[in-house]
Amino acid sequence: MRRSNLPAELNRFVGRAAERAALTALLDTSRLVTVVGVGGVGKTRLVLRVATEMQKRYGAGVRLAALAPLRDPALLAHALVEALGLTDHTPRTAREVLLHRLAEGETLLVVDGFEHLAEPCAALLRELLEHAPGLTVLAAGRRALRVPGEAVLPLAPLDAADAAALLAERAREAGAPALPGDAPAAGWPGPAGGAAAVAELCRRLDGLPLALELAAGRLPLLSVEQVLHRLDDRFRLLSDGAPGALPRHRTLRTAIGWSHELCTPEERLLWARLSVFPGPFDLEAVEYVCGGPELAPERVFDVLGGLLAQSLLVREDSPVGPVYRMLDTVAAYGAEWLAALGDTERMRRRHRDWYVGLATWCELEWFSPRQPEVAVRVETALPHLRAALDLCLELPEDAHLAQHLAGTLWFAWAGCGRLSEGRHWLERALAPESESEHGAARLKALWVLGYVTVLQGDRAAAVAALHECREGARASGHALAEAYATHRMGCLALLTDDLPQAEELIGRALDAYRELGELNSNVLMGQVELGMARAFRGDLEGAVALCREVREICRESGELWTRAYALYVLGYAAWTRGALAEARELLTECVLINHTFRDLVGLVLAVELLALVTVSGGDPVEAAVLQGAAAAMWDAVGVRFFGSAAFDGPRALCERRAAEALGPVAFEAACGEGRGLSAAEAVERALAAGRGPGGGAPASAPRPFRTAGPGAVPGTRKPAGSPTFKGGEAAG
Repeated sequence: MRRSNLPAELNRFVGRAAERAALTALLDTSRLVTVVGVGGVGKTRLVLRVATEMQKRYGAGVRLAALAPLRDPALLAHALVEALGLTDHTPRTAREVLLHRLAEGETLLVVDGFEHLAEPCAALLRELLEHAPGLTVLAAGRRALRVPGEAVLPLAPLDAADAAALLAERAREAGAPALPGDAPAAGWPGPAGGAAAVAELCRRLDGLPLALELAAGRLPLLSVEQVLHRLDDRFRLLSDGAPGALPRHRTLRTAIGWSHELCTPEERLLWARLSVFPGPFDLEAVEYVCGGPELAPERVFDVLGGLLAQSLLVREDSPVGPVYRMLDTVAAYGAEWLAALGDTERMRRRHRDWYVGLATWCELEWFSPRQPEVAVRVETALPHLRAALDLCLELPEDAHLAQHLAGTLWFAWAGCGRLSEGRHWLERALAPESESEHGAARLKALWVLGYVTVLQGDRAAAVAALHECREGARASGHALAEAYATHRMGCLALLTDDLPQAEELIGRALDAYRELGELNSNVLMGQVELGMARAFRGDLEGAVALCREVREICRESGELWTRAYALYVLGYAAWTRGALAEARELLTECVLINHTFRDLVGLVLAVELLALVTVSGGDPVEAAVLQGAAAAMWDAVGVRFFGSAAFDGPRALCERRAAEALGPVAFEAACGEGRGLSAAEAVERALAAGRGPGGGAPASAPRPFRTAGPGAVPGTRKPAGSPTFKGGEAAG
C-alpha cells in the first residue's frame, strides 16, 4: 500500500507545542490514542500534524481514514480498506481483509470524525488492535472510543499567546492590512492599542481555532473593535438560547451564527445547500446541485468565492483539479438551515442526480483516452456516490435507480480494485423485488454482480447471478443483457479450465455484441479472454491475431485497461518465440497499466509471466524474487490462479527452472525477499526486471503451454514439443 495519504498542510501550523509533545509521548506507550474536544478546537489539525511528524516510525505507512462523510455503518470496514490503500479481490469481507493485511508491519492509522459511528468504530478498532500487533491508531473525535488500553488526550482551546498568534497569521493570509510600525512578528491590523483588542477578541472566542479563523476572515473589512462589537451583540442574543449547552459549544455556535448573519442572502442559501455534500466537491457539481430558485447557476462561482474568503470553505488541490470542502461543524450549521427551509430532500435528490449523471458519463468515457482520468474522478467522488446509493436504497420506488447506479459503476468495481464494495452495493440493490418496467436496470446489476463474483472466485454466487440474468433477459427480450450474462459465464469457464466451454460461450457473446453494435471495454475484454482460451489450448496464432486486433482498437480509442490484458497474451506469445526483449517490453507496459488502475488480477498475472521471462533470460535470482512478490499478491486476489492449471502454468515452469539453477535454499531465500515487498515495491522490481538485458534465445527454448485438466479436449492437436502443465509441473 502507499505509505501515506495524509493531506499537505495548506497554511502554517500555529502553536500547540505542549500538546504535540504530549501526544507524541502517548503514542510511545499506547497503541490507541484519542484526542477529544469540542467542535472547532483543532483536533483534526493536531493529529494530522503529529502523524506527519511521526511518519518515519511506521514502516508500513501512515494512513488517514476520514469517516465524517460515511453514513452506513456497514461500510465502515470498506472505508478503512480504502483509506489503507488496500486492494483485495477475494470474497472475504472487508473486515477479514483488514485483519489479514494489517497482521504484519508497523502501521499508524489516523481515524477522524467517528462520532456518529462511535460504537461500530470502537468494536472494529478493538478487533484490529487485538489481531494486528503492529497497528497503532490515532483518533480524533468529540468523545473517547472507550476501548481497553485507550489513552485519551483532552484538547483545550488555545492559550492566549497561541490564540493571538493564530488570529494574526490567518488575518495576514486573508489580506488584512498591517499597521505601520507594528513589530513583524505581531504585525497586524486594527486601531492604535490593537493588542488589547486582539486579546479581548481571543478571550471572547474562548481560544477556539475555528472561531478565530472565522473572525480572521472578516478582518480585511472590519476592525478588531468592530468585530468585538458585533460579537457582543450576538452573545447577548444567544446567551440563553441553548439550555444545557457547554459554554464553549455556545461560543462556537455564536461565532458560526455571527458569520452566518454577516453573509449575504445568497451566501447563506449556498451555505445551506452545500451541506448536502458529504465530501470535497468541485464547481460544476455545485453549480448543478445548488443553482436554481433564488440562486442562478451563473452566480454560484462568485457566491462560492465569498464563502471561501470568509474561511467558511477550504480550497484544496486534487488529482481532478480544485475542489472545495466545508468543515463538518460549519456544514452541520448549514444543514439546520436547509432543514428549516424545508429543502433538504430536494437538495439530496439533486445531489444524487448529479452523481448518477457523473457515473453515467464515467462509464461512457471509460472507453476513451480519458480512462485514467475517469479512474481518478471516481475515487474522488466515492463519498458522493455512496451517498447517492444510500438515498436510492432509502426509497422502495427508487430501487431501480440503485440497480442502475450500482451496475453503471462496474468499471469502478472490476477495473479499479473495489470488488468487495461493489458486491456490497450490488447485493443491496438487488435485494428488493424489481418492477417489470425497470427490468433492464436489474438485469445489468445481475450481470455485473456475476462479473464481480467471478473475479472473486465465488463460483456459486456467480452462477446464481448470471443464470438469473440470462433467464430474465430471455424472458423479457433483452438481448444485450443475455449477451453479457453469456460472456461472463464464458469467463467463469475460462477461470475453471473448461476451455471448450469458454470458447463456445465467449464466442457466442462476441457474435451477439457484433450483431447488436456493442463495442466497449467489456467487449474487447471478451476478445482477449477468447484469445487466452485459445492460447491455453495451443492455438497461439489465433490468440495473437485476436489480441493484436484488440491492441489496435485500444490504440485508436485510447483504451488502456483492456489493452493491458491483450499485452499479457502477446507477451506470452513473444516469450514462446524466445523474443525476450519484446516480451519484457510488452509485460512492463502491462504492469504499469494494471498498477495505475489498481487491477490486482492483471498485475499479478503480468508479474508472474515477467518472472518466467526473467529466468528464461538467465537471472534466476530476480525471477525468484518476482515469484515471491506475486505469491504475496495472490493472497489479496483470492484463490491462487483461480484454481486454474492454465493460469498456474508460467509460475510452475518458472519455479522449476529457478529452483534448479539456484538450489532449494537460495531459491526460497529469494522468494522470501519478494514476499516481503509491498505492492509498490514489487512493481518497481518488476519494472527494473523489464529494463534488464535480454533478447537472445533462452537456455531452453520455451514453448506454448496448455492444460491437461477439465479444459483439455481429447484428440486436440498440440504443437510438437509443447509442454503440457499438469499438477503444477511441466510435462512433455
